[in-house]
Amino acid sequence: MSMPDGTTDSQIDDMPTVPIPARHAVTTFDAASSRERIELKPPLVRAARRGITGAFGLWAHAATAVAKKLDWFPRVNPYVGYGTEEYSRLICRTVYAPERSEYGRATRGIRGMLTIPASHVQVRIRIDETPLETVQVGDRETYDRPGNSPDIDSEYAISDRSGYLDLLADHHLEPGIHKVSYRVNGRKPVTSHLYTIPSSAKVGVISDVDDTVMITQAPVPWKAAWNLLFLDPFKRSSVPGMSVLFNKIADLFPDAPFFYLSTSPWNVEGSIRHFIANHGFPEGPLLLRDLDPRPKSFVPSGPQHKLEFAEQLMSDFPDMKFILVGDDGQRDPTTYATIARRYPGRVLAIAIRQLTPRENSPFGMSTGLTATQPMPVTDVPVFVGTTGVNLMKTMLPYLATQLDL
Repeated sequence: MSMPDGTTDSQIDDMPTVPIPARHAVTTFDAASSRERIELKPPLVRAARRGITGAFGLWAHAATAVAKKLDWFPRVNPYVGYGTEEYSRLICRTVYAPERSEYGRATRGIRGMLTIPASHVQVRIRIDETPLETVQVGDRETYDRPGNSPDIDSEYAISDRSGYLDLLADHHLEPGIHKVSYRVNGRKPVTSHLYTIPSSAKVGVISDVDDTVMITQAPVPWKAAWNLLFLDPFKRSSVPGMSVLFNKIADLFPDAPFFYLSTSPWNVEGSIRHFIANHGFPEGPLLLRDLDPRPKSFVPSGPQHKLEFAEQLMSDFPDMKFILVGDDGQRDPTTYATIARRYPGRVLAIAIRQLTPRENSPFGMSTGLTATQPMPVTDVPVFVGTTGVNLMKTMLPYLATQLDL
């Protein structure tokens, strides 16, 4: 069969695929805030941070040497991407692993925390079988010294010193879930979902994970560490009624994307993703934290991490209003109030799950009910409750009045 211009089907099949241009992401959390930059800290803090950074570098160097002696080689850990019809944000990490290892299994967090980063690894990426063509300056992160190699215009991207790749791809994709494949030399391609959010979506949900959807008892450090590192991932408990609440919000706003924020490291992304799927929460991108200490910015605090990611989403989707869901066990009320003040008219509602004294206490006390933090002072409607059922009773009727946004 011939096209109007005389081109045949076989000629079309032989035409080369036009690569998707991609570049390294420059986001609000790439730049160190004034509270994080090491040169602005007191001398003792600067010395301590440099000591920790140096110790981590030594550990990474020694662990890499051991991994190579064991004949381990780089593997890609693909994380869920998101974007619009015009662009996508893709995040992955290259790590050392045995030949037969596979990413994506639900394992205890301690195994993920012992992940050995594979630095400066070439990764080939495809979106729906269309290759990405990347442009990057040198082969190092923006906070390191410039790399020795010249600007690269190629069919692969190079991970940074900690193994991370954070890319922005420019394209034209239909809304929905697309497939991204990542491949390094010697390994089969691995895939992850890419959530392409329609421009018509007017409402999105930003939710905390720890003690908001998954019980971790974050206010009690030793309990949180046990639940994160050693608890069987299939025995993790969901906050009662929260998955029902989230699915009812999804029913009210069918196009609404769900973004899950956590101060947990990327090392445990797989186990949290399994939890979200196994407990019936709407699927969506996980936005976690890099715990590797960086020379200039070190490690952002938990509230700073959430604030920066929320601000990035506000920038990514300028026409979208957000429902913010968190708990009062850490600083979510204060963080969400800050977001509402900085972005007037952009926050539709705030939901705060109140922790019980049993969750707050290291001794499991359960008498009385007190919030660990005061509720946010803001003009945005704030709904509180100890379970998803409590929140549903007051929050859903309000959201139902906002359907004509």
